[in-house]
Amino acid sequence: MPLQRRQVLRLATLATGASLFPSACRAINSTVTDNKVTAQSSPLTPPQTSKVVLVYNEDRSAGTRQALELLQPTGLKGKTVFLKPNYNTGDPAPAATDTQLLETLIQEFQNAQVEQITIGDRSGMADTRQAMEQKGVFKLAEKYGVKTIVFDEMEADQWQYISADGTHWQKGFAFARPILESEAIINTCCLKTHQYGGHFTLSLKNSVGMVAKYVPGDSFNYMGDLHSSAHQRLMIAEINQVYQPSLVLLDGVEAFVNGGPASGKKVRSNVILAGVDRVAVDVVAIGLLRLLGTTNQVSNGSVWELEQIKRAVELGLGVSQTEQIEFITPDAKSKDIVEQIRPLII
Repeated sequence: MPLQRRQVLRLATLATGASLFPSACRAINSTVTDNKVTAQSSPLTPPQTSKVVLVYNEDRSAGTRQALELLQPTGLKGKTVFLKPNYNTGDPAPAATDTQLLETLIQEFQNAQVEQITIGDRSGMADTRQAMEQKGVFKLAEKYGVKTIVFDEMEADQWQYISADGTHWQKGFAFARPILESEAIINTCCLKTHQYGGHFTLSLKNSVGMVAKYVPGDSFNYMGDLHSSAHQRLMIAEINQVYQPSLVLLDGVEAFVNGGPASGKKVRSNVILAGVDRVAVDVVAIGLLRLLGTTNQVSNGSVWELEQIKRAVELGLGVSQTEQIEFITPDAKSKDIVEQIRPLII
């Protein structure tokens, strides 16, 4: 059932006690040189604890509403919201964001009286416009009055150059300005492994779609730099210094436990995760993959030693140990899954 207005999500960074803010100014140094800004040279201040909602539900829409009600963030009313889905391709979930889930998020945000919603992405393995068309994004935009942006079609002035200083990027990278200019950034991602070097593609990896492959007038291939680097997983984490999400919602109703990101062994886990801490959400999601039976790269060793997670912790992007994750569950089935995950995320 749809939530009553007094129950609808109230988005903010509740877990860290921070409020929404209109740009990435708290995540990147505001000093500009030759149209470049520099990512923080020192780590951000990580939260002491972070809430992660875990809901067992076979229905994506119902599970999403339930997760948002349990998280109970605040401060969305009157804000501009940028919704970043996962459209690496236009294939069914978990390859790409489920359309019904996306529609549910739009409905919830509009119930919370947001000012404007914008949806945008850059595909990695497909033509972005075709992928968004295939997923019905433009029809949803027309139905609900939502704006859409195809990042590949943006002009050069819509990209913000981020300096290479303090990162493993050769020449830094270019980040989508429309995201930085939004007052609330929503990262909605899928549960899957990544066979091309990322090892897993969750909320941290979903941020890669915010970065340009090419900027008009600039011949450098930023995705070529990423995917050819031995430091790929560190570079993925480094992208995330540029912005702070107001919500991370991970669709784990289905998962790729090997292969990925576009295809692989698909299994049902019937879980929705929600939080504001990308590290905490990704750690729990890795626990889910381990519980389902996944690749050696994802399964072996401490979850905190996996390169994406370890680098994100070094940068202060989230919690640094399992004990700092506060689980919120609605029922015995969800709680049982948490208890199975706990020993897998030490």
